[in-house]
Amino acid sequence: MADSKENNRKFVETIELQIGLKNYDPQKDKRFSGSVKLPHIPRPKMKICMLGDAQHVEEAEKIGLDWMDVEALKKLNKNKKLVKKLAKKYHAFLASEAVIKQIPRLLGPGLNKAGMYSFFFFFDHFRVPSNKKHKNEEETLESKVNESKAMVKFQLKKVLCMGVAVGNVSMEEKQIFQNVQLSVNFLVSLLKKNWQNVRCLYLKSTMGKSYRVF
Repeated sequence: MADSKENNRKFVETIELQIGLKNYDPQKDKRFSGSVKLPHIPRPKMKICMLGDAQHVEEAEKIGLDWMDVEALKKLNKNKKLVKKLAKKYHAFLASEAVIKQIPRLLGPGLNKAGMYSFFFFFDHFRVPSNKKHKNEEETLESKVNESKAMVKFQLKKVLCMGVAVGNVSMEEKQIFQNVQLSVNFLVSLLKKNWQNVRCLYLKSTMGKSYRVF
């Protein structure tokens, strides 16, 4: 990854863990899905939107987080194109408990379906408790934002390969190693035959070469 640092790109390159599996039949075997929180945020500039009630919308404004309230969601009118556009605009969503129950009615199945098109994105909805009595509610929402930025999702679909962001080129090698180690161990725990199902593992920065690590 050193060459990526030396090239001085105008953006911070993401480092991706690319995974090839073997001895798996996506048609017959159970398709696994699981998320894990990494010790270091791989994509600090990950775009997140708050689907919130009045309280959380106010908190989102305070920390400069994009938000939509129920009225804004209603205006989408279950329009598939608009919902897909919303889903592609963000990497993840946070939702207030009061709002998350209304999302299927307000948006239909479009948000989850749109998420399927973006292979490396995940559209999990994290509940942000409205009734927690913290001295600073802003910290609670901010911690949820950081938590969602640190999450990576492994999901087997129709092909035996996948990729997840595990770091960026501005991170220290030790931080990247810790993220990769946790990601790989978690993935292996999801596989039916553990390491026997891993064909290959590569690390690749956005504009860099692939490096085989297994």
